[in-house]
Amino acid sequence: MTNSIYSLLDHSDGKISPISWEVLAFGQRLAQDLERSLHPLILGRDAAALAQQVRGRKADSILAVQHEQLGEYQPDIYSETLRQILVEDRPDLFLMAHTYQNIDLAPRLAARLKSGLVTDCIGYKRLGDDLLFTRQMFRNKINADVRIHSTPPRMVTLQSGAVSSDDVLQGSCSVAERSVDLSQVEVIRKSLEVVASSKERVDLGKAEIIVAVGRGIKEAENLEIIQELAHVLDAEIGASRAAVDSEWLERSRQIGSSGQTGSPRLYLA
Repeated sequence: MTNSIYSLLDHSDGKISPISWEVLAFGQRLAQDLERSLHPLILGRDAAALAQQVRGRKADSILAVQHEQLGEYQPDIYSETLRQILVEDRPDLFLMAHTYQNIDLAPRLAARLKSGLVTDCIGYKRLGDDLLFTRQMFRNKINADVRIHSTPPRMVTLQSGAVSSDDVLQGSCSVAERSVDLSQVEVIRKSLEVVASSKERVDLGKAEIIVAVGRGIKEAENLEIIQELAHVLDAEIGASRAAVDSEWLERSRQIGSSGQTGSPRLYLA
């Protein structure tokens, strides 16, 4: 299936992650542009049930890999699962969200497959028969177009906000359940406990609306105006590094390369 595109859909608390819808939209755009088939891939203890959330979207088939050991993210288990699927199917491209989990997973998987990997991409370009992936460098000051020289599958992680989840095309597709053999996997790293972040920490990645502030508000006393606006809009407040360094807002609200990233529907700055 070298004329195919696979996209990994992450999930948590029984729901497909917001950034994974962006990955799906990116995959749909690529598949349409390159005239290739698209196959979203879901790993999990209840992968078949999660796949039902995707059935109303345009794709050729959803691959649901269900196994008891896939209940929680474990790098040795996940990388071996994906290795087996990708070696058997050999898609041309494999897309993933650029998340903390996949930053751990993608290089490990690429090394095992001896595949090329481009991380944190924001788009792509066609140059004749070549496909170039665009990623930002030097704190997003310049864009680099990268060509992957490797045998399939070529691997790409997508930056949050590079495309909109609203661009996901509706349609229908079947669910194909896949099995893997994990009996010989040696688990080197074990997860002992999952600890939720403190309630005080703001997850700007999930915010629908963000009102961001920086040096322009002049002084901390002017935050009251921003807080009133955020309350009316039911928005979260974000901050530049300068605002955080000035101790106008806590560091958990910092936005940017040294803070959080997100893809809100409305962003005021």
